[in-house]
Amino acid sequence: MLRILLAGFIAFLSLSSGTYARPSSYAVWAADSAIARGQGNGLSSGQPIVSYEHGEFQWGLRLLYEMTGNKTYLNYIKTGVDNIVFDNGTVHGSYTLTDYVLDPLRTGPTFLYLYDLTKQAKYKTAADIFRTQLNSHPRTAQGQFWHKLKYPNQGWLDGIYMGEIFYATYTQMFQESNATAWSDITSQFRLMYENTAQNATAPNNTGLLYHGYDYSKKTVWASPDRGHSPEVWDRALGWYSMALVDVLDILPESSEGQTLVLNLLRTLVPHIRDAADKDSGAWWLVITQPGRAKNYFESSGTSMFVYSLLKAVRKGWISDADGSIVKAAKKAYNYAVNNWVVANADGTMGWLNTVVVGSLDTTGDFDYYVSQPTDLNDLKGLAAFLLASLEYEQL
Repeated sequence: MLRILLAGFIAFLSLSSGTYARPSSYAVWAADSAIARGQGNGLSSGQPIVSYEHGEFQWGLRLLYEMTGNKTYLNYIKTGVDNIVFDNGTVHGSYTLTDYVLDPLRTGPTFLYLYDLTKQAKYKTAADIFRTQLNSHPRTAQGQFWHKLKYPNQGWLDGIYMGEIFYATYTQMFQESNATAWSDITSQFRLMYENTAQNATAPNNTGLLYHGYDYSKKTVWASPDRGHSPEVWDRALGWYSMALVDVLDILPESSEGQTLVLNLLRTLVPHIRDAADKDSGAWWLVITQPGRAKNYFESSGTSMFVYSLLKAVRKGWISDADGSIVKAAKKAYNYAVNNWVVANADGTMGWLNTVVVGSLDTTGDFDYYVSQPTDLNDLKGLAAFLLASLEYEQL
C-alpha cells in the first residue's frame, strides 16, 4: 500500500509538470499512461461515447483515488462522465435506451459514485435512465437479460459485468430493502452459470464457463442441450470472475444472494487457477484449446483473473491454505509485467497482447477467436492490468 501512496504522490507531481516519470507502482503507471494518452475520457476521436471499457477504467481510477487521495484521478473520472452526461442528466453520445444493450451500463457505477460524492442531481438522473432500461430490458423465459436486443435470447458472460454491478450498486443506494431486485441480481449470476458451465463429460473440460448461451438454441453455435457456445473464451470468463468479486462488496451481508455468489466464486476459482499454463502462468485466449496452433496467452483475461483471485483471497471469500491461488496469481502477474508491459521513450507504459474483440455474432468457435487482432494499449486490457496491479501491490 505504501508504494502505491508514494507512487501516487510522485505521479501527481509528474502529471502537474507535464512530464511522465516512471512511478514505482505499476497501478499508478498504468493509470497515468492511459490518462496521458487521453484514454477512457468519454470520448472517441473527439466525439462522446458511452463505453464499457471507460467504465472499467474509471472503476480502477476510483480505487486508485481512494488509495492515494490524488485528485487527478477523481477529476479525470468526472471529466469522462461529464463528456457523456448533459447538465440535465441526459446520457448522450452513443447511448439509446431502446437499443437494449447491457454494455453501456458499465459506466453506471461511475454515475452513482459521482452522485454520492457531489450530490449533483444530473448524475442521479443519468443513473435513473440506466435503471429504467432494466425495467423493460428483454429477458429469456428464465429471466436472464438478453445481452443485446439484436441477439434474442442470448446471455453472455460479459453482460454480468456490464449490468449487474450497476444494478447492485443502484439497489444498495436507493432501494436497499427491495428484496425482489436483490433476488433478480443474484439470479442473473446463477442463470448464467447454470446455462454455461462445462459438464464433466464435455470435450476439453476445464470446469469453467462457455462464453454464452442461446436459450432458444436457434443460433448457429448453440449446443443441443443448453444452447451454450462451443469454447471458453478468457476475457468473457474474466468479466464474470471480476463481477463475482465486485458484487460481493455490494450484496447484503449474510443474505441468500451473497451465499449463492460466494458458492459460485468458490466453485470457479480452483478451476481458474488450474487452467493457467503450467510454464508461463498465463491463460490462453481460448482456454479450452491450450497449446493449439494459433492460440496464445492473452493479456486482458490473464489480468482479470489475477485481480479476481487476489481479491477473493484478500477479502477472505476463498480459502488458500496451501497458498496455491496467490502463487498462481503472482506467477501470472510477473509474466504480464515481463512480457506485456513496455516502457515507452516518453515515460509512459505501453501494453501488449489484448485481443480487440470477442463476440458471439458469428460462429463462436476457435477459428473465430484466434482470427481477431490484438491491439497496442487496448484499454480493456490496460484497465484490467491496473486492477490486477492494485491487488498485487497490496500483497
